[in-house]
Amino acid sequence: MDTIKVLRNPREAAAWSRRLRRDGQRLAFVPTMGALHQGHLSLMREGLTRADVVAVSIFVNPTQFGPNEDLARYPRDLEGDLAKCASAGVSAVYAPEPAMVYPPGYRTWVEVEGLGDVLCGARRPGHFRGVSTIVTKLFSLLRPQVALFGEKDYQQLQIIRALAQDLELGVDVVGVPTLREPDGLAMSSRNAYLSPVERQRALSLFHGLRAGQILAAQAAAAGRTLTRAEVEQPVLDALAAAEARVDYVELVDPDTLVRLDALAPNGRARLMVAAFVGQTRLIDNVAIPAVGG
Repeated sequence: MDTIKVLRNPREAAAWSRRLRRDGQRLAFVPTMGALHQGHLSLMREGLTRADVVAVSIFVNPTQFGPNEDLARYPRDLEGDLAKCASAGVSAVYAPEPAMVYPPGYRTWVEVEGLGDVLCGARRPGHFRGVSTIVTKLFSLLRPQVALFGEKDYQQLQIIRALAQDLELGVDVVGVPTLREPDGLAMSSRNAYLSPVERQRALSLFHGLRAGQILAAQAAAAGRTLTRAEVEQPVLDALAAAEARVDYVELVDPDTLVRLDALAPNGRARLMVAAFVGQTRLIDNVAIPAVGG
């Protein structure tokens, strides 16, 4: 990999970042856990439109996995990921070992109250503490001017926006629309766990969300307020038809993530879903009203 710089420890990463700032170059950063797909690459390409240089981190962060989650089997392909980064125009990849990030005696954590306690946070205790901590460490180390995150992980995006603002980290956190397969399935590293039959059943998440989105648009055109249950029901119906196990379906405020009781004709919301297809937990969401709609 002679076209891309691989940074293996915090000292190398900090030195590389200092050289960029010394040379007056603007840095865009894309944090990842590897197993890269086109959704990740879309973030890297967007970064190139916003900065002189793009850096990526590849780190399967152990502190955001619960004791019964998929840390051990989470897909890893560093060489393949490096090739994909190089093809997307990335200049450097930070790929440390866990002991470099969390050395013996490590005891400092970052938590965002409120945003991190609901939805996935309520069902995966400690998950967003791990996410918030690693992202804060990466921002502090690399000091990017802009960082890019996919809207598929919408709760994560809102949490990172809040921590960057509250801690005055000097980074513009940009959300990039979810990249989907041609049939609508949101791109995710965990899709690799799905069998062909489960892959078809997984479409129920997007089909349900889209039905809820259409229902909301029709109600808005008619000037009718919908109850929370009315908006959420099409998602529940689609999941039931696909025999997917519901984790949550919630209509929430797009900024605070507080669950809404109703959707007014001119209201803004985010319709969120998490469900298990087989043993694989998938998440997705859509904006209401639809972006551009």
